[in-house]
Amino acid sequence: MRHWIADWEGNLWSTAAKLQLVAAPGTAEKFLPLLAATDPMLPDWAGQEATGFPDNYTVGTSFYSNLFAREHNSFVDAFRKQAAATPGADSGLRNPANPSRKITYAEVTPEELFQAARLVVSAEIAKVHTIEWTPQLLYNEPLYVGMNGNWNGLFGGDHQLLTKILRDIVVHKGKSADPRHANEWYSVFASGPGIFGLGSTQRNYNLNDPENLNQGVNHFGSAFNFPEEFVTVYRLHSLVPDLLEYRTFDQPNRIAKKVPVVETFRAKATPAVREAGLANWGLTMGRQRLGLLTLGNAPQFLQNLRVERLQSGTKQLDVLALDIMRDRQHGVPRLNEFRRQYGLRTLTSFDDFVDPNAAPAAKAQQQKMVTAMREIYGQHTCDASKIISTAQRINGKYVDDCLGKPNGTVIDNIEDVDTVVGWHAEPVRPHGYAISETQFVVFILNASRRLFSDRFLTSGFRPEFYTTLGVKWVNDNGPTGPQFEPQLVNGHKYPVSPMKRILLRNTPELAGELSHVINAFDPWARDRGQYYSLEWKPRPDAKSDPAFAQ
Repeated sequence: MRHWIADWEGNLWSTAAKLQLVAAPGTAEKFLPLLAATDPMLPDWAGQEATGFPDNYTVGTSFYSNLFAREHNSFVDAFRKQAAATPGADSGLRNPANPSRKITYAEVTPEELFQAARLVVSAEIAKVHTIEWTPQLLYNEPLYVGMNGNWNGLFGGDHQLLTKILRDIVVHKGKSADPRHANEWYSVFASGPGIFGLGSTQRNYNLNDPENLNQGVNHFGSAFNFPEEFVTVYRLHSLVPDLLEYRTFDQPNRIAKKVPVVETFRAKATPAVREAGLANWGLTMGRQRLGLLTLGNAPQFLQNLRVERLQSGTKQLDVLALDIMRDRQHGVPRLNEFRRQYGLRTLTSFDDFVDPNAAPAAKAQQQKMVTAMREIYGQHTCDASKIISTAQRINGKYVDDCLGKPNGTVIDNIEDVDTVVGWHAEPVRPHGYAISETQFVVFILNASRRLFSDRFLTSGFRPEFYTTLGVKWVNDNGPTGPQFEPQLVNGHKYPVSPMKRILLRNTPELAGELSHVINAFDPWARDRGQYYSLEWKPRPDAKSDPAFAQ
């Protein structure tokens, strides 16, 4: 909580509501304060920034923590500017103890403003994930339409009457005692109005009535949770490079140096970020190419990560091995049973990890991985009398040990393949997909459920909690109203994306670079080309960027 304190600028309005940011020595740029050795935390964390996630801290985590702290304070500044201009106007906030009484801008306390800013930034992060990060990770039209429908509704701001009808159907289905209506049909019709803000436009909203507060929430038959399956498919360590190609915003096409990520771990992130500044690191990560989610592509530093508090001789951790261990400890089914329980096809051999239509080089690499899997997981003589799963049938019968092959056949131990290993090995992916089929099924269910299950992103997305400015800020990606890219993007009129607006507000030095950017999670120097092109070529002013010579 240390960083919640005022930044003591001599202005009473600057106390409490802002996150504390302090000037780093030798620069006027402000960053989050640091943990000291005397703080009641792990000694491992001394010297790094005071955040909610101090473990596994790198320059990337530091960048985002500082960026969103600045965004929090940007909202506070905008709110106070509005309050100074119209102190007697209705802020939108309400107190549950007296919900009918308006709270003017002048009456909003620093603590109330701090909490509203927290909600705004949290909703922005959820929006960035839903309509910007996911459609770039899964880069095709169905996912663009689906994820934007998740957030804004399938019709966006058009067809208000139809949207209202669908919203009324959703509310009705949600109250049904029939699980199929309350769950399956609820989720189908919710795509009409959109999950976000579901029910938040109802009149006579009662802050003390659970029916009102939770009208948009649906946990689909169980208490809210992040299932272990979701954790498993989110083990995206192969995306992380060993080396970051560091650049400066005044010479973006030049790689100034290559920085080992391990040299920015924990407290080492502090000098790395403060000496270079947030804008240079933003450009560095914006232009950085990520790794493929495939076997054999994990960063080396995560396989030999030094953690001083470990009770071992080496004090080193293999994070990739830990991924497998944790899945086994937590009872996550192995890949084949995992797939069956989600209704996906049963695999019968390691050869199923080879795409017969792949290019020769890719096919050779897949075959190499299959050979390694066969050496590691082995084979056995199957027993057709042994039923191994009742989640699916093969040829009308529950799955037995022979997986559809004759009794006594020597088969691959495909049932032993760990889930995280298996989905890394899956070779066929739809156009634009960075993740596998197995990952996608689990991911898309739970990514939506996070929105369904949060009342502050459904029925509680209202001025009573966010303030009127906060609702506008989230909906319009900032305080100045909706902005659109000057050209159609993949056939769509495209709003300036939320992450791009956040970067422009809080790292204005990047304005020139970001003027070319459509999606902040697409490599910034790439020419996006024609309709959902995946071609790797530079935009005209980045032809000298050495990343495109690879």
